[in-house]
Amino acid sequence: MLRLLIAALVALTSVFTYCSSVDENPVTGEKQRVGLTYRQEVALGQRAVPELIQNYDGLLPNEVAQTRLDRIGSKLVNALPSELPYPFDFHLLAERDVINAFALPGGQICVTYAMLEQLDSEEQLAAILAHEIAHVAARHSAERIAQQKLAQGLTGATIIATHDPQNAEDQARMAALLNQLLSMKFSRSDELEADRLGVQILQDSGYDPEALIQVMDVLERTGGGSYPEFFSTHPSPQNRKEKIREAIRQADG
Repeated sequence: MLRLLIAALVALTSVFTYCSSVDENPVTGEKQRVGLTYRQEVALGQRAVPELIQNYDGLLPNEVAQTRLDRIGSKLVNALPSELPYPFDFHLLAERDVINAFALPGGQICVTYAMLEQLDSEEQLAAILAHEIAHVAARHSAERIAQQKLAQGLTGATIIATHDPQNAEDQARMAALLNQLLSMKFSRSDELEADRLGVQILQDSGYDPEALIQVMDVLERTGGGSYPEFFSTHPSPQNRKEKIREAIRQADG
């Protein structure tokens, strides 16, 4: 009985914390549950980016390419409908094998050289950056952290309530599976929202949002039998292209 009471307290505390961490996003206008303040997002991204750069073979020593990346990135950030307290930084990574681009909390955005090589135009690079800027503007990292805290709390409560010393390994596997399923669900939703917001950013900055569909086509071709890392946690490219076309129609309307 004591174990059940403790489990219930852990679960209730997790749910209360999650439900009370509400903030209104100035870009999307949506109320969202976040697990970090703006300042914490910036600090987390700045702490993480040096190790990440090292893991991707460092920065590409190409001043012309980096200047181009910074110019396009700044143009897109300036097109955001509301000013955000993020010091956006754009990093061109020397990695030549992994086709990827990603955003860290607080405005740290990275593109691998392998990704850059696949693109045919400035507008396609702008499409990649707009998608990543959208992740930052929508505060997806802060949302995901809040969701993970909730999942960890509820998983911990379940383990406390149903703990079987002879079956600890199964419990650990179940906890990992629960977290994985929750993360996948939110990740797919985040990607589609980043595409929608990315379309708007591209249009407002003077770029053709159709370039985002072109990027999908390019990466599908280069992926061969398996998709590039850029697609690893995303919805299927075909479904994603349909959603982008829908977002373009809405933006034009």
